[in-house]
Amino acid sequence: MRLRKGFFKFVWYEEADEFSLEDIRSINQTALRGGAGYKVFYTYNPPKSRKAWVYEYKNNPPAGWYVHHSTYLGVPRHWLGEQFFIEAETLKQRNELAYRHEYLGEDVGTGGEVFRNLTIRRISDEEIATFDRIRRGLDFGFASHPTHYAVMHFDATRRRLFIFYEIHKVGMSNRSLADAIKAENKSNARVTADSAEPRTIAELRNLGVNVVGARKGPDSVEYGIKFLQDLDEIIIDPVRCPNTAREFEGYELEPDGNGGWKEGFPDRDNHSIDAVRYALESEIRGPAISFK
Repeated sequence: MRLRKGFFKFVWYEEADEFSLEDIRSINQTALRGGAGYKVFYTYNPPKSRKAWVYEYKNNPPAGWYVHHSTYLGVPRHWLGEQFFIEAETLKQRNELAYRHEYLGEDVGTGGEVFRNLTIRRISDEEIATFDRIRRGLDFGFASHPTHYAVMHFDATRRRLFIFYEIHKVGMSNRSLADAIKAENKSNARVTADSAEPRTIAELRNLGVNVVGARKGPDSVEYGIKFLQDLDEIIIDPVRCPNTAREFEGYELEPDGNGGWKEGFPDRDNHSIDAVRYALESEIRGPAISFK
């Protein structure tokens, strides 16, 4: 895209969710040059799958972005015509969930969402100052997979989990990881990590991190995820923990191709979920478990 004179001031992505982030970056890098005061618009109807990138950007918009939600109810009726409203009301009566998605633009999901008890919102410094049941978990990365460190407060009485700090990085050395954990965990409280990496745990301990391996058992993944599903609320700060919010929101069962869902929980895009499971292992398995 080149112009002999001037520049592209406006770029509009209609059905933005059908573009990949890579495509958008490539287009913007080409179009948004040679001028100033650009305006970029992204419009879309909410996709059913919460894995779509537009949900992450809607819930945690970059600085300077403006997010607006509109429906057919906010425009003059004659713009759309009476037949449009008849179709909308008919669907509302016959399938309210489809109506909410197609006409109101609501995020209703696919039905395969694993966690339906999520609240994605800012957690204030004042709230964090009151937290007294802090838990820390660590999932090790490898190759292109990130290491994920999670810090949370578990309110067992109200069955609410607050996740307010993360480290999420690919290619992190053990020394860098230890330094980052010690910078956050100044009291050197216990960190529960994936026990499948005993050498890494030993090295982190030598570097001064109070880390122990999780005591995994039969069906520990399923039991841990079901424990999280059963909580009254999981609150995640999308600014402090964008990767945690993205993974929890986007974690879905795999479709079986026949309108249903495969058994078991997928083992991908779940680094933060694993770290949270490890952190809460003593609560998940009950008070009889002890750590040494």
